[in-house]
Amino acid sequence: MSLNKNNLTLYFSIFLFFFSLAQQQQDVKPDSLKTENLEEVLITATRTLRQLSAVPLPVQIIRKKEIKAINSLRLSDILEEQTGLTTVPDFGGGEGIQMQGLDSQYTLILINGVPLVGRTAGTLDLNRISVGNIKQIEVIKGASSSLYGNEALAGVINIITERPKEGFRGDVNYRAGSFNTHDTGINLNYKKEKLGISTFINRNSSAGYDLNKNTITNTVDPFFNYTLTSTINYQINDKTEVVVSGRFYNQNQDEVVLSETLLGETSINEWNINLRAEHQFNDKWKSYLELYGSEYLAEEFFRSDISDDVEQNNFRQRFLRPELRATFEANDNSEFIFGLGLTNERLFRTFFSTTPVFNSPYVYTQFDGKLNKKINLILGARFDAHSEYASQFSPKAALQYKLNDKIILKSSVGYGFKAPDFRQLFLDFTNSTVGYTVIGYNEVGRSLQDLLSLDLLNFTTMPNGQEFSFLEKQQEINAIASRFNEGLSAESSVNFNIGADVKFNKNLKFSVNVFRNNISNLIEVLSLQSSGLGVVTDRPQLVGRENGQNIFSYQNRAEVYTQGLELDARYNITDNLTLSGGYQLLYAIDKEAEDDFEAGRVFARDPDSQVSFKLKSNDYFGLFNRSRHTANFKLFYNVPKWSMDANIRAIYRSKFGLGDTNGNNYLDRYDTFINSQTIVDLAINKSFYKDYKLGLGVDNLFNLIDQRTPNIPGRILYANLSFNF
Repeated sequence: MSLNKNNLTLYFSIFLFFFSLAQQQQDVKPDSLKTENLEEVLITATRTLRQLSAVPLPVQIIRKKEIKAINSLRLSDILEEQTGLTTVPDFGGGEGIQMQGLDSQYTLILINGVPLVGRTAGTLDLNRISVGNIKQIEVIKGASSSLYGNEALAGVINIITERPKEGFRGDVNYRAGSFNTHDTGINLNYKKEKLGISTFINRNSSAGYDLNKNTITNTVDPFFNYTLTSTINYQINDKTEVVVSGRFYNQNQDEVVLSETLLGETSINEWNINLRAEHQFNDKWKSYLELYGSEYLAEEFFRSDISDDVEQNNFRQRFLRPELRATFEANDNSEFIFGLGLTNERLFRTFFSTTPVFNSPYVYTQFDGKLNKKINLILGARFDAHSEYASQFSPKAALQYKLNDKIILKSSVGYGFKAPDFRQLFLDFTNSTVGYTVIGYNEVGRSLQDLLSLDLLNFTTMPNGQEFSFLEKQQEINAIASRFNEGLSAESSVNFNIGADVKFNKNLKFSVNVFRNNISNLIEVLSLQSSGLGVVTDRPQLVGRENGQNIFSYQNRAEVYTQGLELDARYNITDNLTLSGGYQLLYAIDKEAEDDFEAGRVFARDPDSQVSFKLKSNDYFGLFNRSRHTANFKLFYNVPKWSMDANIRAIYRSKFGLGDTNGNNYLDRYDTFINSQTIVDLAINKSFYKDYKLGLGVDNLFNLIDQRTPNIPGRILYANLSFNF
């Protein structure tokens, strides 16, 4: 791990400045961390119960009231409307989330504090998660590996589900909408004395949609899925509680058209179960023992209309994690957390020559204290060992300074990392139809040797046309393989946040956060035949597999940074009318690209004259699929005497580019961009007969459609009916 000294100097200068301000204040008796008002509390940021306003980190709570008001179905529906979060399409209609300009593979997704597994090319599909039983969603922005380890490089999103409440109650919700979409959810709740049980059942289906009528494939194929979750709480005594929770998810897509002659079927089966025991030893010590297991299985079946041949591909990931955690409350103003655990992951996958197993023991600790009436300090660190990559040490520091009753200043610095995944280490896949081979980092030497022994590699020849001997080819293979002996490093980031919360009065609140992420050792796809891996002109050069197929692998190559600011404001115009909005300014920069543009090494080709010309430094736009400006607007109106509420929401995204279109491998101002987009949603809900509620709405009011953004299907009309009992 390497930290930028200039950035650290700047941060700790600000840190000491805030600290010195506090020391100048008159000595007063510190306030307790505890509070009687727990209306806005979260646990994800510190892994303890904390008031939202008392956390010195960029955090956000999305409440059940908002989730219900907009009639959202899946997690992506609600996250895409939050400041600094951008949903991005995945394969087959799935959606991931960008946070502070970082790709979706760098954000850790939790349900009740435990991670979901099963990512496609690094992205965890948010549409797998129904929101029908969610109590609140907690969003922590910035590197959070000091508490959560792997994948928390950009931040953490934790979905908190409902806990059992006293008595027997429940609700049924049904929604029908465009594209023959149907969603049915049932919540059941029972609690009496020591025992509590809550269960949620959901079925979601769609006929899919097609944004490009010129192809035979659909943008999203028809599907249906089921979700079943249940939580059992048992209070053994006043000091001990046992919680068992489980989740099962199943999805099927049939008759997926892949080509004129190739059809397919896909299915996903996912389960996770969590056993947690909590025990309060005394007023100061509390312990948690957690045993968590999960499995994700994706199966694909392909068959040809011509030959009736059937091919099956499997992806089965298993995840096990025992963890022991203890909290020590030294006094009313300071608390310590200690934790240790072990993660065990294994993958069974087609195109893998082995069954890889990852083992990673870890320990972490954190101090959370209120040093005086104005200062709150968090110091934490975590150490992760790993069987396949170098150990990681992840520190974090956060400071909050209460300037006065209206202004709170916040700053934080932290380290995050993302381990190389199974695909990047062990994949050995050939797509003969498209024409490429991808070899995981750990498999390069073995795979190239196998291809050479079968005479399936193409090599260049000398200028005189002479063929190279097998020995000379072997030497070239050895030269390439030698570059893959050091091990693939974990991607890492140093994250900085500096911001303020301002409360002008009880009705108007404002927050600002300036952020920067310095990301190192990014794992990139590498072309083995064009990467210059020790190839010289007097030796044979590997140019690919037979029939000219390209060969790719992975290496740590790139360094990027993202920086910008986020603004959020909320104004309660009246008791029943609320206006809120947010804005993000983002710069996402590849350092190598930035250097190349500044040095004048980048050219573009004029599409009309086909003449190349040199680009200037200000022609560089940044990373692909990032918008410089994003914003959201929300207006919520409640009419109590009519038992009705309504809202209008808008999401704005400025132009962004999905790929290079002028041949220089960078995104510059002369490339083709997707124009700025504004999506407007409306919803209106009316309660009647006390326990019934009818909702009507339209998403994407102005029917924005672009086949290059497949996660936006077009205008959606829907009706929603719910019943409480």
